[in-house]
Amino acid sequence: MPPKIPRLLWICVPLAYLSYFYRLDAAGLTGADEPRYASIAREMARSGDWITPRLWGQPWFEKPPLLYWMSGAAFRLGLGTELAPRLPVALMAVAFLVFYWWILNREFGGRAAWFAVLILGTCGGWLATSQVGVTDLPLTATYSAAMLLALPWIGRRDARYLPAAAALLGFAVLAKSGVPVVLALPLLWWGMPWAWRTREGLVEDPGRGPRLRVSVFRLPYVRIVAAFLIVALPWHVLCYLRNGSIFPNTLFVQQQLRRMTSDALQHVQPWWFYLPVLIGLLLPWSPLLLILARRSAFLDPRRQFLLAWVLFGLVFFSVAPNKLPGYVLPLLPAVAVLMALALEEAGAARYWLAGCALLLAAIPIAAPLLPAAVANGLSRAPRPAFHWTWLLPLGVAAVVWVLYGRSRRLAAVLAIAVGAAAGMVYLKRTAAPELDRTASSRPLWREIAGRAGEVCVDNIKRDFRYGLNYYSEVPLPECAEQPKPWRVVQHPGMPPTLVPPLAGTVDLH
Repeated sequence: MPPKIPRLLWICVPLAYLSYFYRLDAAGLTGADEPRYASIAREMARSGDWITPRLWGQPWFEKPPLLYWMSGAAFRLGLGTELAPRLPVALMAVAFLVFYWWILNREFGGRAAWFAVLILGTCGGWLATSQVGVTDLPLTATYSAAMLLALPWIGRRDARYLPAAAALLGFAVLAKSGVPVVLALPLLWWGMPWAWRTREGLVEDPGRGPRLRVSVFRLPYVRIVAAFLIVALPWHVLCYLRNGSIFPNTLFVQQQLRRMTSDALQHVQPWWFYLPVLIGLLLPWSPLLLILARRSAFLDPRRQFLLAWVLFGLVFFSVAPNKLPGYVLPLLPAVAVLMALALEEAGAARYWLAGCALLLAAIPIAAPLLPAAVANGLSRAPRPAFHWTWLLPLGVAAVVWVLYGRSRRLAAVLAIAVGAAAGMVYLKRTAAPELDRTASSRPLWREIAGRAGEVCVDNIKRDFRYGLNYYSEVPLPECAEQPKPWRVVQHPGMPPTLVPPLAGTVDLH
């Protein structure tokens, strides 16, 4: 019997609010990227120039404009300094989950679709990136939607959605340039008329074996290419016409080619880096990866396509010398589908789901680590002391155990999702205030705001410098160039502080 969709929706709506929108502005903008992107978007909204990205008055071509347009529209609507950069990303995360359920329900049925939505929507990687105004989630949502719209073509040669898929791939290019085009190569292989299959419609080709009989001219290739170019091309052409060769040289040569071939960006990691990262991003659902190890689970060409999506992406990102955890976020939707299908078909999954419930303990364990990890790196975060909240997942595991024993597998998965949503509320109430204090420039700006003309900045970390520039809107001068009575200084491992004039003669370095 299919699940009762209205009942699930009544539960999923508050889950979505708590997971994605509750206290979205609890902490100020953090890191180097979030305040930079927000500053560019705010400038677009103010100037009305939606073509040339500008960072504090200077053209800045390191990323395409999709995120800037999203955040800029939010600034135009009058949203606040934290909500304008973040709310569009959170809305896109939820909108993608709605689409995700729709396409998976069409392809694999309602039960598998709900499994996949709950797994993806409450895994750590998806939740974390939905809360910050950076490009990872817009890229993932647009690229993954394009790939998923190709499932009817992969499974039944139904090409109706391919132009829409191409248009979404164009939006993915506007989110992060050439990366989604490379990641879409498995789709091109599956769509080639000479693609090898062991299914109906094969003909014998002497010297090459079985070949799928598909006429190139029967496919809407012109509409597909046109849909992609109509979305992806105009901004690139206009930006080039306005800014000249510095635009493609920065965006494509420096930020794309060199990022994939050079270690100059100092994000070098070993080849196996993404294996533990992927496991971590899937928490608390990581144990379900183990039930994928069944050859029979990949007889369906659509599942083979999803597996190729994941494996090709892992290889592509692992070969590149520069590696950051967010790079593999576009693989999560495909992994979640495969895990959901395997969970639906598994004869006995009680132990695996109980393990997922127990891994909810990662949330209270991470709560005291998060502020220090964001500010100074995970390796420098202190070891957390035991807290009674670490034991709460035992109760969730017991509920999952009982529900599964009563043949209510979907309810058991939902219980874990509720636990993850509760964990997000816990993180925002306990870790966010400390994260705001130690990793954001917002509290510092509140201290400076009344005397900004008397303050200079003395060699602080770029994360805080970009954040301070965002909140001040006009960057504060460097003390070495324009000394002021008040100075912003930073000691190693500590957030910046404002030093009053009486301390100005003391060597604080």
